[in-house]
Amino acid sequence: MHTELTLSLATLYGFLLVLARVAAALTFVPLPGVRQGPAVARVVLSLALTVVLFPQWPSVPEQFSMGRLLGWLLLDAGLGILIGVGVAFVTEALQIAAQAVGLQAGFAYAYMVDPQPQADSGVLLIFAQLAAGLIFFALGLDREVVRIFARSLETFPPGAAVASGPAVEAILRLGTGMFSTGLRLALPALALLTLMDLALALLGRLNAQLQLLTLSFPVKLLASVAVLAWIVPMFPRILGAYGGQVFRGLRAVIENP
Repeated sequence: MHTELTLSLATLYGFLLVLARVAAALTFVPLPGVRQGPAVARVVLSLALTVVLFPQWPSVPEQFSMGRLLGWLLLDAGLGILIGVGVAFVTEALQIAAQAVGLQAGFAYAYMVDPQPQADSGVLLIFAQLAAGLIFFALGLDREVVRIFARSLETFPPGAAVASGPAVEAILRLGTGMFSTGLRLALPALALLTLMDLALALLGRLNAQLQLLTLSFPVKLLASVAVLAWIVPMFPRILGAYGGQVFRGLRAVIENP
């Protein structure tokens, strides 16, 4: 008994539109190893997530021009980029904090080759990238991404414009929250390092013979490591609160087209 699998043009068009939205978002969504992984793995992940969203595929008419289809693909890709950039703000906040602390503490002097972007990255920044990916999954934000996709397919049909003023304003507001959250994460270590710099400067004024340059480097490194070990348990709670704010903002954007 022979069976044939037939797909209508409407189903194929719906698949392409959802795939454009998902693939564009995965370019920015901070899944560990996805951006720098093999292209085949990224393609498979995009296809798998598109198939998972099959119940939400839009119903598309079979007869319309190729130019209209390309326009819809671009609009869906734009919505995917909007979602991906918003989700990426969550992990970028931790990386901003690591960059600020690493520069002030002296970790910037010790570079190691990061095999992912093929560039020199600070040791603390590499740990922040790995920790951000683990926290992303531990907080369940990957499931929120799928829910956002499913909701966007209900509220934004193919060809719906997304680059409206409120949407852009919401993304800019989330971006400012990224910097404020990064500052909150780094502030205890930055405050301690600033006080240490002031104390060493006063010691240098009192006794010019002290070799404070060689003394300050290991002291600041040890102090920054101690402070980070003390405040790291608070990072998931702060990032979780900011992640909730990000996804609430994204829901507000996609539910009020």
